[in-house]
Amino acid sequence: MDIVLCHRTADFDTLGAAVGITHLYPGTRIVLCGGAHPTVREFLGLYRDQFPLIEHRAINAEQLRSITIVDAQRRQLLGPAANWLDLPQVQVKIYDHHLSTTGNIEADQLILEAVGAATTLVVEELQRKHLQMPVTVATVMALGIHVDTGSLTYPSSTVRDAAALTWLMTQGANQRAIAEYTEPVFSSDLQDLLTQALELTQTQSRHGNSLSWVMLKTERYVPGLASLTSQLMLLHESDSFLLGHVYSKAETQKLSVIGRSRVEGVDLNGLLQPLGGGGHARAAAVTLKTETPQRVMEDLVATLLEQMPLPPMAADLMSSPVRTIRPTTTIDQARRILLRYGHSGLSVVNDQDQLVGILSRRDLDIALHHGFGHAPVKGYMTAPVRTISLGTSLPEIELMMVTYDIGRLPVVEQGQLVGIVTRTDILRQLHQLKHPVLPTHQQVVRTSIQEQLRSQLSPTLQTLLSTAADAAAAQGWQLYLVGGAVRDLLLSGPNQPFRVKEFDLVVDGVETTAKAAGVSLAQTLQSDYPETQLQVYGQFQTAALIWPSGSELAGFSVDIATARSEFYPYPAANPEVEASSIRQDLYRRDFTINALAVRLTRQGFQSHPSGELLDFFGGVVDLQDRQIRVLHPNSFIEDPTRIFRAVRFATRLEFEIGEQTEAYIRHAIASGIYTQVQAEKDKAPALQSRLKNELKYIFKTSHWARALNLLADLEALQCIHPQLQINQHWWQRVRLAICWYNTFEPARLEVPVWLLILEVLLTALPPTERCVVAANLHLSDSTQQRLQNLDGVLQELEKQPEQASPSQLTDFLKSHNISGLILVGIYSNVRIRKWVWQYLSDWSSRKPLLTGKDLIQLGYRPGREFKSMLAALGAATLDGELKDRDQAQAWVKARFPIPPKT
Repeated sequence: MDIVLCHRTADFDTLGAAVGITHLYPGTRIVLCGGAHPTVREFLGLYRDQFPLIEHRAINAEQLRSITIVDAQRRQLLGPAANWLDLPQVQVKIYDHHLSTTGNIEADQLILEAVGAATTLVVEELQRKHLQMPVTVATVMALGIHVDTGSLTYPSSTVRDAAALTWLMTQGANQRAIAEYTEPVFSSDLQDLLTQALELTQTQSRHGNSLSWVMLKTERYVPGLASLTSQLMLLHESDSFLLGHVYSKAETQKLSVIGRSRVEGVDLNGLLQPLGGGGHARAAAVTLKTETPQRVMEDLVATLLEQMPLPPMAADLMSSPVRTIRPTTTIDQARRILLRYGHSGLSVVNDQDQLVGILSRRDLDIALHHGFGHAPVKGYMTAPVRTISLGTSLPEIELMMVTYDIGRLPVVEQGQLVGIVTRTDILRQLHQLKHPVLPTHQQVVRTSIQEQLRSQLSPTLQTLLSTAADAAAAQGWQLYLVGGAVRDLLLSGPNQPFRVKEFDLVVDGVETTAKAAGVSLAQTLQSDYPETQLQVYGQFQTAALIWPSGSELAGFSVDIATARSEFYPYPAANPEVEASSIRQDLYRRDFTINALAVRLTRQGFQSHPSGELLDFFGGVVDLQDRQIRVLHPNSFIEDPTRIFRAVRFATRLEFEIGEQTEAYIRHAIASGIYTQVQAEKDKAPALQSRLKNELKYIFKTSHWARALNLLADLEALQCIHPQLQINQHWWQRVRLAICWYNTFEPARLEVPVWLLILEVLLTALPPTERCVVAANLHLSDSTQQRLQNLDGVLQELEKQPEQASPSQLTDFLKSHNISGLILVGIYSNVRIRKWVWQYLSDWSSRKPLLTGKDLIQLGYRPGREFKSMLAALGAATLDGELKDRDQAQAWVKARFPIPPKT
């Protein structure tokens, strides 16, 4: 076991460095050695589940392998954890920036350098390894550097600290969270005003949002009031703050007003703009001349209070249905459920489905540490449980989580568990990253998605979505447009019309057992579009409506599914699916750019308007960066077809595969898991059957060659077969095959070009493996036959004499179809290739100079002999013995005398 230790009374520097270490060395757990600064405690109250924290008492010292210490060199700062340093098997490593400190820890490796923060040293290692950071990780590391360098104002700050902060910003460090948890350094004037403001500030709440304001008076203008406003908002725990500053300059009285807000829906720019000010919705300022500054301030306060929106309620935030277990469930069983569904805790209900407890991951760690995996969870769950109702507001939920250090709050109505709100739900609501504006035509703004739907979709498609949303709302369900349509909509612009061939819709808010919700909605929708064909797929009851040719939406389709989660019982298996929430449904998808959704129905408890863009995983940012980024590290091990999809999207959209995503691909392939799966006869067909569809999609595009080159570079062709490789000779053959395909009238061929390319790809395998892979890919019997016969046909042709006649060769080749002969032609030597080419381009289309009707006119009686006579005529014609009909008539009379009439 590998751990990283944060010193006692942990600050952001030790926490940030520790979190960075867990990404340098995956699998490392963080131990807080005792206490934390108040702001760190508040931060962890919301973010704890984002980091691999483990309690001191859950550590089995005998299993320790390495200990990393950050921002400390003295044993006294580690509390009881210092005893682990004396274990003989443990390797110790230290990262610190306190050069003046005398350490008393014997370390195997000491990284001690003169920078402003220990976190900077860890960031530099992350940069050297070209690792990408999740937003929360970048944020806490940036906090570490900000706090320990006074936001780069302390004398100990260095250029390296500034460079580290710059890199963390490129990784998405959340500036809003940094501002919230960073304590500014004030001048003496500002410190005096801070003391005065703390006494004079007034506060009023509306709809659960607090507004504070204060009027300060000085003889002259004081710089730095913006930082003072932010600090006052933090100290008063206000959601919005207005600071008025009245000062005199000569004989003129001026009023400066600075506003700050973290309330979604409040527009400070709109508030102050009429007075000549401006800024942003969350931060704005104005300076004006006025004889009644107090009246101006009162009017601003009253107007801002009116702007305060109703906060989101638990019903808007919760996930439903809730995964539950019984009190008799064992710790081991609960651990497997957490692993399967990726939850950080489970709700425990009795036989009447009433909530009786909560089991957290920390509870599990402790139980397993003591060897009680067989014990029932009722002995380790937390009870009684703090709960909330559907109408509990976001501020109330946040306060409960921070006050009681609770990671999940069950939503209970009339004694029944109806949903759950987790820290992750709150963080997404509080710290949703602002979507940047894409360059030129690609204007992607969170509030504009509804307008984009209106402007980019035809009236017919708009009506279709509206009809589907109304039908879902009538059932009490939420409906979302998800996936590719949302992605392509965001990438389209005025000069690039949005063309869509299908909609993927997801129904959320149904009971776990209501698997047929998608079918039910499709049936309702079909009553409005009776011309459509309804199709139902799979055990999860996914439905599709397809518009027939001749209709207004000919060829268009709508797929409707119930929100669901996936679990892969073993690598590369077909996933098992269960009803879940829209968040889990998006998380099960392949890449961030495909995990976007637009809400089509009105939202929950407060009936928020439709048109909200759901982007839980930074998909909009990745659209801007034009990169393909996978959602979680094990994605490619669970489903190798995602490798092929990554390549398909990268080549189609002209995106790059993200560095970290490429590393995950190479790790998955290098792990050998695909080779292991292919060796198991009961598992290989399921994997390769899914690969066939991806190969089909790739080979049907105009950029298939670039995609195949990228797959080869990633060594991903091993997913099809461990020995499959392509080289320069293979590329020559496939180019030749496509040339022949286009030459010999594709209409005559029984296979599409994508299948021909796939067949050529499989010919790169040893002969004994081609048919096995073709069968696992569920290719047709004719394809398998062609691949099986290829070497035999080549051998037979090689036996033909150099001077073999066209008729002899034609007699042999005519038993093989054109597709099979193309494979023969591209793999043969020049002599045989010439024969095959002549057969396909000339010999196969030659007709005998005489027909059966001509033979009758010559006096022959129709009968069995006609077949052999016409065959002989055809052979003589091919071999050049006969040039015209006269020669043919004389030839046939000489060879086949006309029998006398009886």
